[in-house]
Amino acid sequence: MASKRGIDSQVELVQIDGLVVLKMIKHSQEEGAGGTDLVQGVLLGMVVENRLEITNCFPFPKHNEDEDFDQVSVQYQIEMMRNLRHVNVDHLHVGWYQSSYFGAFINRALLDSQFNYQHSIEESVVLIYDPLRTTQGFLSLKAYRLTPEMMKFYKESDFTPENMAKHGINFETILEEIPIVLRNSHLVNALLCELSDKTKKDQKFSALDLGTSSMLEKNLRQLMECVDEVAVDTNKYLNYQRNNFRQQQTKQQYILKRDQENLQRKQRGEPPLPEEDLNKLFKPLPTPQRLDCTLVAGQMDSYCKQVCEFASQSLAKLFMAETLHVDQTN
Repeated sequence: MASKRGIDSQVELVQIDGLVVLKMIKHSQEEGAGGTDLVQGVLLGMVVENRLEITNCFPFPKHNEDEDFDQVSVQYQIEMMRNLRHVNVDHLHVGWYQSSYFGAFINRALLDSQFNYQHSIEESVVLIYDPLRTTQGFLSLKAYRLTPEMMKFYKESDFTPENMAKHGINFETILEEIPIVLRNSHLVNALLCELSDKTKKDQKFSALDLGTSSMLEKNLRQLMECVDEVAVDTNKYLNYQRNNFRQQQTKQQYILKRDQENLQRKQRGEPPLPEEDLNKLFKPLPTPQRLDCTLVAGQMDSYCKQVCEFASQSLAKLFMAETLHVDQTN
């Protein structure tokens, strides 16, 4: 455990060493196939008051299809943390990280992993790194954790609409984002200042690229796919409501017919019909789970925020380019 504080304690800030970010980027470049393949790893560090300090990390091992990934991963993590402890490096487990493709990370697999981490290590977080957005000149690195409401809801493993309404679960209450602060040592800061002075003559302006249509197009295409998934799920739910309404109508007609027949038998002096279990005659329809649709709605919200953020940055660059063009023409 990273710490042994009370259950009500909360991590309000995530402080990440620059070395950790460089390791994550290197891992994604070497094994992520240009950002399309998912890479994951372990975060190490400590908790100081309400601040989670991430000081080291290492990737999950590669495995063959014939090998059990869970068994190989657990053995590898134990061996790595034992070796780090021997060389006096922070070895406390404080979470995990994974890469994403254009911010597509909200799914059931992430919920399962984060729930297991957060259930055993309360302060654990998941870092989401987007290599494709980073190549456009903006470091895309965010920290998330499950909300307390989501932890209670997920622990019950009852994903019916009634239980979701009971716990107040919607796409806004699944994950909470925690602010991130990057930290470097004084020696590293001095080195960066020296390197910045030496590289002023060879400056690169890739971050000022005005060709942003391709990025926005990919984000909008993914958003359209999510809208299609929501439409399919909505049709399933409407079909369930329609079938349930028909079943209730048939059930009420059967009960009414049975009551009329019993009334006629009573008038004739005959015994009433034997009692029957209506649930056997009219089996309740299985209620569709709403968690997957809620996750898709959360992913759509994430895409919309990304589009707004990227569009605002692109507009700023376009206004700056327009000003420079006007000055040159004048």
